[in-house]
Amino acid sequence: MAMPPNVLLQGLATAKPFIAKRKSSWDVTGGNWDAWRIEPGETKVLADIDGPGVISHIWFTISSPDALHLRKLLLRAYWDGEDNPSIDCPVGDFFGLGHARTYSYQCALFNTSCHQDGGVGGGCAMNSWVPMPFHRNARIEIVNEQDDPVHSFYFYIDHQLYPELPDDALWFHAKWRRDNPCEGWKGKGSVWFSPEWHDRQNGPEGKNLSDKGNYLILEAEGRGHYIGANFSIDHLYKGWYGEGDDMIFVDGEPWPPSLHGTGTEDYLGHAWGMQKNAHLYNGQAWAEMDNFNEWGKVCVYRYHVVDPVPFTKSIRVSIEHGHANDRSDDYSSVAYWYQTEPHRDFAPMPPVKARIPNG
Repeated sequence: MAMPPNVLLQGLATAKPFIAKRKSSWDVTGGNWDAWRIEPGETKVLADIDGPGVISHIWFTISSPDALHLRKLLLRAYWDGEDNPSIDCPVGDFFGLGHARTYSYQCALFNTSCHQDGGVGGGCAMNSWVPMPFHRNARIEIVNEQDDPVHSFYFYIDHQLYPELPDDALWFHAKWRRDNPCEGWKGKGSVWFSPEWHDRQNGPEGKNLSDKGNYLILEAEGRGHYIGANFSIDHLYKGWYGEGDDMIFVDGEPWPPSLHGTGTEDYLGHAWGMQKNAHLYNGQAWAEMDNFNEWGKVCVYRYHVVDPVPFTKSIRVSIEHGHANDRSDDYSSVAYWYQTEPHRDFAPMPPVKARIPNG
């Protein structure tokens, strides 16, 4: 039996129907100052592109005196003249860098490369290869909500211009949100695997027969498909943060949804806790501690590239924070999806003080 062709590579030899273009921070004087300065409170338009087209690649690297710039700088993208941004994320989190940290990892959609793994405020290259179609116009902005200027913002925004796009080409969306802390019923005293935990997990408080109280990842209306999320979780007390079931409700279906999972690490494609593996579609990009994920900060992801979740009217994606929502940890996430416009803004961006990581 013949092996199927490599779908990713077989198209390299065929003629392309687009023109390749780029917006970048290159020094138009011919010198080598190939970066832009962004003042405090300034919104800088990196690219304003007339279509139809597709953003095919984004590369950033940033030099800022503020060590928390990856959470204080916002990336926003507007498609086809919309007023409400379809991408609304802290810059670092969009590329999978949580807690304002820099570290190197790679997956199918993103990769980063830095010389100060696990550091705060260090230099880091950030890449996205997520396709982002637009029919008439794409505007990509950086909002500086620091008290300091960004000294150097380097960027490439590679895009493809087409004579036309298919009628069913959907718009890409990415949205950050945070619960700090989630409201868990167990409190902040007991450790997972303790006798108290085992006594309580099957009691009245240890049962969850709805998604009420879950951590909300995405709530969208329209037609589209969910392609995954990354999570930045900070233990606010000792113990394993997992065991939370994922629940995906499509088109208003009742509980239990058609897509109901068995635990946090299971949804993330791991087992027996999380390991320091960054795979194509799932993994743990970074963890502060080397032990069994029972303390410190972690960054994990699950991308539905080969198994997207379609919806025709609406979608609601949530996950328990600990078993039956027993834990009160700090959760933040970026949800990624495609959909028709207009989209619902389910999570307005919190102010800077509510975005910065815990000490």
